[in-house]
Amino acid sequence: MTALAAFIIAFAASAGTGALVRRVALSHGAVVPARAERWHRQPTPTFGGIAIATGTLGVTVGLVLWYQSDAAVPTALLVAAAAAVMFVVGLIDDQLPLMPLAKLLAALATGAFLLFGLAAASHVNLNWWATVLAVIWFAGIVHAFNLLDNMDGLAGGVALISGLCLALVYSGDLPALLMAVLMAYAGGVAGFLVWNVRPARLFMGDCGSLLLGAVVAGTSLALLHRPAASFGLDGLILCLILVVPLFDTSFVLVLRRLAGRPASRGGTDHLSHRLVSVGLSERSAVSALYVLALAGGGCAYAVRAGGVSSAPLGVLFVTGVLLLGIYLARVPAYAGEDFRALQKSTYAPFLKDITFRWHALEMLLDVILISVVYYLSYRLRFEDERLEVFIFSFTNSLPVVLGCKLVALHVSGAYSPMWGTFSVRDLFTIVRGVLMGSVASVLAAAYLYRFERFSRGVFIIDAALLILVLVAARGSFRVLGEAVLSRSARGRRVLIYGAGSGGQLLVREMQANAEWAMRPVAFLDDDPVKLGRRLLGVPVKGGSEGIEDLIRRHRVEEVVLSTSKIHPDKERLVRDTCSRLGLRVRRFRLVISE
Repeated sequence: MTALAAFIIAFAASAGTGALVRRVALSHGAVVPARAERWHRQPTPTFGGIAIATGTLGVTVGLVLWYQSDAAVPTALLVAAAAAVMFVVGLIDDQLPLMPLAKLLAALATGAFLLFGLAAASHVNLNWWATVLAVIWFAGIVHAFNLLDNMDGLAGGVALISGLCLALVYSGDLPALLMAVLMAYAGGVAGFLVWNVRPARLFMGDCGSLLLGAVVAGTSLALLHRPAASFGLDGLILCLILVVPLFDTSFVLVLRRLAGRPASRGGTDHLSHRLVSVGLSERSAVSALYVLALAGGGCAYAVRAGGVSSAPLGVLFVTGVLLLGIYLARVPAYAGEDFRALQKSTYAPFLKDITFRWHALEMLLDVILISVVYYLSYRLRFEDERLEVFIFSFTNSLPVVLGCKLVALHVSGAYSPMWGTFSVRDLFTIVRGVLMGSVASVLAAAYLYRFERFSRGVFIIDAALLILVLVAARGSFRVLGEAVLSRSARGRRVLIYGAGSGGQLLVREMQANAEWAMRPVAFLDDDPVKLGRRLLGVPVKGGSEGIEDLIRRHRVEEVVLSTSKIHPDKERLVRDTCSRLGLRVRRFRLVISE
């Protein structure tokens, strides 16, 4: 009840203060002018971080007074003090822009003093390397939220999800006071989002984004100072909860370095911007990152509940995130300038070889997936004492299983180019390679270990899971491309007359070739057998008689005739209708020449 009350009070305080800050900022000219990299088209008042601080820190002070005799009071005060320091640094930066190095120094120093205070309050001292990593973690998370504040509602929404996930995942370990502080933080952010969701009427400024990162980072460090904390496992769980800010920051810094751009130079090269570049609306791009944050929180909950044995789930999730990063790295930003620079950089030959010529990236990915799936198969097959008996066979046989399955996948042709063009034929290739590898692994286990302490069930489960995982990995680019296409707000909306082989070939090329900027919304076909079906994700509608209604209903911008077998009267009807509606009609022809 106290946590719920903290959320409600912080929400009301933040939303109310946001209205006041917005009015004062407008009257004093404290506005951010329209800038391309901020994706807004009119001056917008700033200093919304004051509203977040009022809700979060104000309620935290009240909670400390309420719980004044609680053992967690020093920890709560230390986290609040660190957040207040970063809020002040951000407030100064919003008025008198600081050098990036100065903000980094402030975050590192604040993190160091916070660690000193937490060690004294909890009587838990991290070793030297963990202390160094913890200080870097605090500064990194603070700046990650600062960088994430690049689109309406993005940083605030992710912060809200991260705070709630942190409270849920560690609900059994958090003292009541710290749980209430996290809920006050969530309420303060939610109140600010009333003014910040698209179209934003108030920006948080650096005072807000630095505060967001400081509260989450400070609370995570407090969790690491529990007597029962595991630096490795808890570190993985925290990375999963904060996957979006960590992923975005790493993604931007790596690509800027490869493209020869200064890391401190802002621009439209973040995850949110690239999602918009591939065709999503700004609202859809932000929603997609919300979903990723929720998925990371759900995975963190599963790992936390299952302990060390569930860590492979986290590895699989991180692998999926890396695949998403590879997909988005191929999307040009800055009107393609950084993409062209990346292709001309000294790293370009290496990157081209490792991803396309050697297929080394696929093989390294398969090493991870084969190992994780093989271990998960043992976890699913055995429990408790039986697992302890059989797990040694996993350790001893893993190198042999890796070798057998990698060779089998290569022999089956699984390392031919499939990114973005995965088809049923490639599915059978994967199935053949996995089954060949599983048979070879069983034979090797029988010859080398006489199949003692092995289980046929493990190899069956392993084969089934590995097929699913490899198919998901190989087909991820195509799935992402089609998912983006289905949600795309960009590209001409095209109606294709003819759902035969020519029309389907045309749809495949539209889906694979973003440069065409064409989005197939429906097939038009006179064959009643095809009516109501979906081909390549595109619905087949009626014949030429209903074309005008179809054009208006789907907001069609162009019609393409995919076949030459259309009856002349029906083609004339289509062309006359499109001419009357001012639409362009083109015919698709496949030309093969030397």
